[in-house]
Amino acid sequence: MSDEQYFTNQPRTGSTAGTVKQKTAQLRVDDKILQVVLDSGVFARKGIDAGTMVLIDAAARPPAMGNFLDLGCGSGAIALTLAARSPKATVYAIDVNERAIALTASNAKVNNLSNITVLLPTSVNPDLRFDLIWSNPPIRIGKNELHALLQLWLSKLTETGEAWLVVNRNLGSDSLAIWLTSIGYQVDRLVSKQGYRVLRVRPTRVADQSEF
Repeated sequence: MSDEQYFTNQPRTGSTAGTVKQKTAQLRVDDKILQVVLDSGVFARKGIDAGTMVLIDAAARPPAMGNFLDLGCGSGAIALTLAARSPKATVYAIDVNERAIALTASNAKVNNLSNITVLLPTSVNPDLRFDLIWSNPPIRIGKNELHALLQLWLSKLTETGEAWLVVNRNLGSDSLAIWLTSIGYQVDRLVSKQGYRVLRVRPTRVADQSEF
């Protein structure tokens, strides 16, 4: 069964979590080893995605406190990393996939990370603002849908907030960077590794102020 269904609300393929077919990956975060249960119908069902690992390794260490967002959480590897590195922060993990939401919540509980709040996008307080966004965005949903998704959630950054995105170079990371710049963001093309590009995205006015 293809991973193409991971961005649907309710995957049609049967869940493997809690069965003999269940797969678990280990995620090293500094001196901790986290257990990440995977599942069919959720992004990267066979193991933690290579792009996600590039992002985790390349992104600057998150602030000690604040509201953080894992946009498109899947099984929760990014949210778990943020929560483990910044235990005083509140990490919001969101996904349109209801199975992914349940899986991330379960993985947070298994790893005793109580600072993760897991929600469907429609359940997020519209007034909430984020100091940090990390995302391996769902490129395969299509360009128009991806642009709408990023416009919505990047608009929720605080004035000094920033987003770190990882995108496969063959799937348009550089063109995405150009588009983000065109709609008013400061975009830094940082690490390029294993075919992935890491982008740091900030409100342009913050970048302009930092030059003085």
